[in-house]
Formats: sequence, structure tokens, C-alpha cells
Amino acid sequence: MPNPKRRHSQQRSAKRRTHYKATIDTLSTDKTTGEMHMRHRAHWVENQLFYRGRVVMQKAVKEAAPEADTES
Repeated sequence: MPNPKRRHSQQRSAKRRTHYKATIDTLSTDKTTGEMHMRHRAHWVENQLFYRGRVVMQKAVKEAAPEADTES
């Protein structure tokens, strides 16, 4: 039986075996917003970042600059 001339790294073996353990991510429903999201991850809802049912951060909303009328 043939033997390899050089030793294969552990990373090489791990890359080959990665797909055996692939699973679907667990989803949860946020009690505050009712949105579906991945567990233990923050998620955006209407420009607000929620984590564990609380607002962690709000996205800055850019206001539109007033346009000058040039109908003269």
C-alpha cells in the first residue's frame, strides 16, 4: 500500500472533514419585535440593532437636504 512521502498537516485533514458536521443555523423569534433571527446574534429592525430583546444601537438616518426651486 502506498505511503505519503511527506506528512499531511492537520489543517488539510480538517478541511476534508468539515462538511460532515454542517448543520442548519438555529433561528429564534425576538419577543420584542417578533422578527426571526439567528440565535446569539444581533439583528437590525427598522434602523435599530437589537440584541437579547434590547436596543443596542440606532442607525443614524440622513435627512434629505431641502431642494431649491428653479422654476423661474
